[in-house]
Amino acid sequence: MTTTTPDVSPTAAGAGANASDAARASAVRHGQAVASAERLSTVARAMLDAVHGVIRDHRLTYPEFQAAKRWIMAVGESGEWPLFLDVFVEHVVEQVAADSQQGTVGSIEGPYYLPAQRRFPSVATLPMRDDEPGDPLVFSGQVRDLTGTPVPHAELDIWHNAADGFYSGFAPHLPDGLFRGTITTDEQGRFEITTIKPAPYQLPMDGPTGHFVEAAGWHLWRPAHLHLMVRADGHRRITTQLYFDGGDYIDDDVARAVKDELVLAPEPGPDGRLRVEYDFVLEGG
Repeated sequence: MTTTTPDVSPTAAGAGANASDAARASAVRHGQAVASAERLSTVARAMLDAVHGVIRDHRLTYPEFQAAKRWIMAVGESGEWPLFLDVFVEHVVEQVAADSQQGTVGSIEGPYYLPAQRRFPSVATLPMRDDEPGDPLVFSGQVRDLTGTPVPHAELDIWHNAADGFYSGFAPHLPDGLFRGTITTDEQGRFEITTIKPAPYQLPMDGPTGHFVEAAGWHLWRPAHLHLMVRADGHRRITTQLYFDGGDYIDDDVARAVKDELVLAPEPGPDGRLRVEYDFVLEGG
């Protein structure tokens, strides 16, 4: 696989700091978790029991324990906990939540969401630079409810990376707001978004998360995808990702977030641009 490396590569520390800021904003946006002392005790005890079981089952040595402590400290100091948790843990939280939900299949939010982006009408082009590299993509569809009724004026937060694999707001060489926006659907719940097909990308390797993955002999690649957060008054918000058929890492996503229902198959249109449709179904909330 061939990737493009920018002149100024984002560091894990820089991306981690931004991810930490975004995670704090996300906690406010989602609402602080409210749990009883009994619930907290049960979950915390189960987590500790699981850690104790790993230590016993694998006969962890003191040098290994000390190395683990140093790594945990390094992840915190670098601000990489949002990155690590979103990549290696969030997909299971999303699976548990999906058990009680209807409508469009969800996926992980990931660490690169930034709220309060530029707003656009139902037919829009996401912010991009002149002569932006990459394949033009026209992504269209409709937002409906569980009965098939169109949902007018629904909002689609969309964000994705550039052709070099990096996200605006997390890479100093990219302008703020690049490939980010909030689109409002028309009276029939329809939208059409012109953008560039995103690229597979590797999460930062120069920080403790990258060192952990390298030591384990794993990879940190994610397949190309569009991030979307779809919301409308009176409906449950959907957070999901849409992938591309046949793309690299589609069957080996480090975040384990790919679902068959979320894989797109764009085709060239009459104008040569890739085109694809996908409809969203919102559950009443």
